[in-house]
Amino acid sequence: MIRLFDQAEVIRSKNSGPYELTFDIIFKEAEHFKAFAAANVMTPAVFAKLYNIPESDVLSVIAFPPAKAVKITIIRPMASGALGEKDIYGAQQHGLLLNFEYSL
Repeated sequence: MIRLFDQAEVIRSKNSGPYELTFDIIFKEAEHFKAFAAANVMTPAVFAKLYNIPESDVLSVIAFPPAKAVKITIIRPMASGALGEKDIYGAQQHGLLLNFEYSL
């Protein structure tokens, strides 16, 4: 098994407006990115299962070769700043990706 944390230079989350979250995975090496993208490791179904959300809430999973990156955008479970919302900037939502493991 390959641990994403070991292959990525950056794993982060952030707001993509008040109603969406974006997750960025930026790989250290182009060959690791290419293998990850070619194997179609991160799909809406995989991300939805990992985050225990409906697959319909995963708006996009986009591979961007010039940046060696994969960007995932989802519907925010609660609007940024809504009563009871605990991460106004969306910057603490990437934790589950840190332990994500996959095989090629």
